[in-house]
Amino acid sequence: MTVVALGIDALDPELVDSEAHGNLTLAAHRSIETIESVAGEPSTHELWPTIITGLPPSEHGLELGDDGVSWGNPLLNAGSRVADFVIPDGLQTRIGAWLLTNTDTDAFRTPATYYAENGLTTVFDGREAIPIGVPNYVVDPDSEDREHALRRSLGDLFERDPEATGGHTSSDPETFYEQCMEMAMIRVARARRAYRGGRYELVFAYTSGLDLIGHVTYDRPALQRAAYNEIDDFVGELRADLGADDELLLISDHGLQDGVHTHEAMVAATDESLVEQIASVVDVRAAIESELDGTDHSGAPTHRTASGEGGDVGGDRVKEQLEDLGYM
Repeated sequence: MTVVALGIDALDPELVDSEAHGNLTLAAHRSIETIESVAGEPSTHELWPTIITGLPPSEHGLELGDDGVSWGNPLLNAGSRVADFVIPDGLQTRIGAWLLTNTDTDAFRTPATYYAENGLTTVFDGREAIPIGVPNYVVDPDSEDREHALRRSLGDLFERDPEATGGHTSSDPETFYEQCMEMAMIRVARARRAYRGGRYELVFAYTSGLDLIGHVTYDRPALQRAAYNEIDDFVGELRADLGADDELLLISDHGLQDGVHTHEAMVAATDESLVEQIASVVDVRAAIESELDGTDHSGAPTHRTASGEGGDVGGDRVKEQLEDLGYM
C-alpha cells in the first residue's frame, strides 16, 4: 500500500466542482484553514514547510521578511541588510521583486538539510519516502527537474510587479499557460513513475502550475477554468494507476481568485477518513503519518499496470511521456 500525496499549489475549494472535477474532489474533499504571512496573505514559501512538518512558520523558521519578500538566499539576505539601512520601506518589496525576476535566485530552494540542522522533523523521516519538488525541501540543491528549469526561464512570461493585480504580469498569457501546463504534467508524471517503481510507502509531489496561471489570469477567467479542467485530467491519470489498497491525497496551501491568494486551502482524498483528520495545513503531516502507521506497506510490487495489478505496460507509457517532455 502506498500513499501518494500531490500538492497542487493554489487549488481553490471554491473553484472545484465535484461534478466537473471528480479527480480533484475524489471520495471526499473540504476547505481547510491556512496561515497568513506578514504580507497579509498565505505564502507558498512558508506553507509547504508547515505542511511537511506540522509546525507553523514561527516554529519552523522559514518565514517572509517584514516587507513580504523571502530573504532566505544569501543574495537576498545581503539585499535585505542594505535595504534596512539605506532604502525606504516602500521600495524594499520592489527590490526583492527585481532580484527574484532578474537573477537565478529562487525563494523556494531551502535544502532538506536545514530541517535536521535546526532540530526539525518532517513527514519523510524514517520512511521509504520520495519528495518531488516540494518547496523549501530540496534534497539535491545542485540538480533540478524540468518544472524548476521552466520556472526559472519564464522571463517576461511571468514578471514580478508589485503594482499589478496579483503581483505579476505576463507578456503572453497563452504561451505562459502552455508552459505551466507542461510543468504540471511533468510533476504528475514523476509522481506516477515513483509510484510505479514500487519502492516507496509515501510519494509526495508538488506542482506550482495552477498557482502561476492564477496570478496572471485575473482578466482571463477562461484560462484559469481550463487549467482546472486539465489538472483534473492529469490527476485522473495518476488516480488510474493506483491499486485498491493505495490512497491519493490532494493538498493545497491556499486558494487563488482574481489574481491573488485567498484564505482557504483544501484537501481531497480517496479515503474519507484522511479528509476528516485535516482541518488545517498544520494537520496534514499527522494525517499522512496516521494512515501510514495504521497500514502494512510491505511487499509493494516492482511494476504496476494502470489497474495496479502488476506488469509494466503502463510504466512504459509514463516513460514515453517523460521522454516526450524532455525529462528523460
